[in-house]
Amino acid sequence: MKLLLFGGTFDPPHLGHIHNLEAAIRAVNPDLVVVMPAGIPPHKAAAHTSGEIRLEMCRCFRECFPNLVVSRWELDQEGKSYSIHTLEHLAQEYPKAEIYMAVGSDMLLTFTQWHRWKEILQRATLVCTSRQAGDDPQLIQAARALEGEGGKVILAPASALEVSSTQIRQGKAKPELLPPLVQELVEKYHLYQENFS
Repeated sequence: MKLLLFGGTFDPPHLGHIHNLEAAIRAVNPDLVVVMPAGIPPHKAAAHTSGEIRLEMCRCFRECFPNLVVSRWELDQEGKSYSIHTLEHLAQEYPKAEIYMAVGSDMLLTFTQWHRWKEILQRATLVCTSRQAGDDPQLIQAARALEGEGGKVILAPASALEVSSTQIRQGKAKPELLPPLVQELVEKYHLYQENFS
């Protein structure tokens, strides 16, 4: 069984996330997709929005794939959410699964700074999609370096959609870049109101 892990802070999930997930799905052809909103991400500040609301917003990903689950496992853990711990959990929950982990191009370029990154390479194949136009040469170089460390990296071809959750929270990106479900929840919970209209 091929399992594709798609994690992130998702504050909020946007069409760029969906775009990248769909590219990763095309590249892997998984049997199961697990979307995992982060608890406390080690590389970023804590999310502005509660875990429960981010979990609810992640239901927007269900339209991407018929066998997709949204997991609250990281939200229920104490301390920072490290990918290696999530992979260990998934290996226990799905012992026969071959695990693939979707990462953005920025993550691949800084991957050797991750906690226990060599162990991550042993447990999962990385699936990288571009978040910025023109970064393919850098990605190929980074992928080859990680393969030299024994890792497996798939570059998922996708035309970059340049949008970030930070831009949306700051009012620098159009609300139309949010899936309809997320737009509804932003209004329901009055999220990002100082910048969102």
